[in-house]
Amino acid sequence: MSATRIDTEVIRRLPKAVLHDHLDGGLRPATLVELAAEVGHTLPETDPEGLAAWFYEAANSGDLVRYIATFEHTLAVLQTREGLLRAAEEYVLDLAADGVVYGEVRYAPELNTRGALTMSEVVETVQEGLAAGMAKAAAASTPVRVGTLLCGMRMFDRVREAADLAVAFRDAGVVGFDIAGAEDGFPPADHLTAFEHLRRESVPFTIHAGEAHGLPSIHQALQVCGAQRIGHGVRLSEDIVDGKLGRLAAWVRDRRIALEMCPTSNLQTGAATSIAEHPITALRDLGFRVTLNTDNRLVSGTTMTREMSLLVDEAGWTLDDLRTVTVNALKSAFIPFDERNALIENVVLPGYASASSR
Repeated sequence: MSATRIDTEVIRRLPKAVLHDHLDGGLRPATLVELAAEVGHTLPETDPEGLAAWFYEAANSGDLVRYIATFEHTLAVLQTREGLLRAAEEYVLDLAADGVVYGEVRYAPELNTRGALTMSEVVETVQEGLAAGMAKAAAASTPVRVGTLLCGMRMFDRVREAADLAVAFRDAGVVGFDIAGAEDGFPPADHLTAFEHLRRESVPFTIHAGEAHGLPSIHQALQVCGAQRIGHGVRLSEDIVDGKLGRLAAWVRDRRIALEMCPTSNLQTGAATSIAEHPITALRDLGFRVTLNTDNRLVSGTTMTREMSLLVDEAGWTLDDLRTVTVNALKSAFIPFDERNALIENVVLPGYASASSR
């Protein structure tokens, strides 16, 4: 294989890890059409292919707030036990079909309580669906381990409640916490009591930062709130001039803080201008712990295979680069060290070794 071209089927078979992926942004179009009909929700398109195209086009606004607005349609069908069970199970099966061996799925349970479900019942239901999906994937000889991150919505007032649920369910499939939603104007420190509670209870957390808002949001997420990872972090590149790292960038690199980077999504929200010039490549070259992620597979019209293929075709990534970001993700996953290490040593490294020998 050349340094600039790897067959798409080879990439699809590679073992992958994804840390930043939203449940409500990754429904199958056909499932969304069926569930919408059941609950009486009107979609902009009722043909699955047309609906997928609508989401992708609607999200390509270059504006994070408009990007987030597309979720009104997916959330509309995730207010019942049946809808959540199906979405969670299919989520796992779709990861498995894409070659993902470890994934972390995130969602905000408060957004699924418009019907009869409580936040706690939402979490229980999603975990049941994920477990069913993992069982089916294992039976099909495509095992995938999926952990859950519960999100609080930074512009609302139930962040602490979501944090309490992350503590309560940490031995039942929930592996960490996040805050999401409109970033600009809603600083993470507004929810400092939630993060302090998580630290006291030894629950790891990541924070969306450095996407719609710049370096101050990353600094606050790390130095004030204590995040162990950064969701997106694409604007950390603003603290690097001619290869010289500023204090914040140096802190992130030196302490191996993972950056959950999502190239296609970043293009859609205007946080990056192209795949070729996306900061993930320059940050990788400078030794940052970058990870590659899908963010929202339906909304961004993407998969891990597609994200990898784009970087290979448009940014010159090699098989070694793909292995590096996969190992990076597992090193920073919110599961125990022995589980992370086993996946790296027994699954990822042998999988890439096999691909490179072809």
